[in-house]
Amino acid sequence: MRSDGHGRLPGFVGGAPPLQGGGEAGPPAERDRESRIAPRAITANARWSITGGGKLALPKIGALKVKWTRALPSTPATVTVVKDAAGRYFCSFVVETADDPPGETAGDPSVETGSDVGIDLGLEHFAVLSDGRKIASPRFLRRAEKKLRRAQQALSCKQEGSNNRGKARLKVARAHAGVADARREFHHTLSTALVRESQAVYVEDLCVKGLARTRLVKSVHDAGWSTFVNMLEYKAARYGRTFVRVDRAFPSSQICSHCGRRDGPEPLHVRAWACGGCGAVHDRDVNAARNILDEGRRSTAG
Repeated sequence: MRSDGHGRLPGFVGGAPPLQGGGEAGPPAERDRESRIAPRAITANARWSITGGGKLALPKIGALKVKWTRALPSTPATVTVVKDAAGRYFCSFVVETADDPPGETAGDPSVETGSDVGIDLGLEHFAVLSDGRKIASPRFLRRAEKKLRRAQQALSCKQEGSNNRGKARLKVARAHAGVADARREFHHTLSTALVRESQAVYVEDLCVKGLARTRLVKSVHDAGWSTFVNMLEYKAARYGRTFVRVDRAFPSSQICSHCGRRDGPEPLHVRAWACGGCGAVHDRDVNAARNILDEGRRSTAG
């Protein structure tokens, strides 16, 4: 986009356009260099290499110590270096691998096989399984709120453009990165365990955007349901498992998993209820997980 010769964009020449809610929009703000986090890909022609000691030798930089997450399956063709907001550098490699067919992966002795599982996601418990197991919600953001608040307050007291403000901004970014890393590790560990031990995984298709508009917005985002479900989906495909999202309109918490009678909605504070038909007493979350399991099986069979 071309400017008018004074560094202004055409839409802001002679005044900014009005906003829909009233008032006027200001000129676009310039982004500082710290906010520009652009990855850089380095091909084999640049003569980078991995040394015998496990270091990464980059052109014009030299040999760097690397914390390897796994061994590379083949000689990499390209390395991409990216810096995140917390000031950490990450390297990703392009390698050639032979993907195992789902049948071979499913027959791997290191991969456990078991029965089907239905999963009911929530806030009090992160996940409740159809076999009665309850996975506690870690609440990573809630536990780190005090530390994050102190770091953010220290940042707000620093002068704009000063070195101290840059250091304080980095502390805030690292604190948030620690929360995100812990949540991601929890999601990976749990999703891998569930996919390995189950032949089919059924989970409710939650409307996360709708729940994020309620007063529970912080807890909903802290749980990270969407990321967890996406991990379940691609890992199930990798190991040759069945993965089904049950329709969010399915009344999993209103149906008796024993006789199939629908008693109607119950308030959220009611965590256990008795069926009016067969008299069975149900834990609300365990009953919902069993109904999700039954509905998932019906959808795959029909």
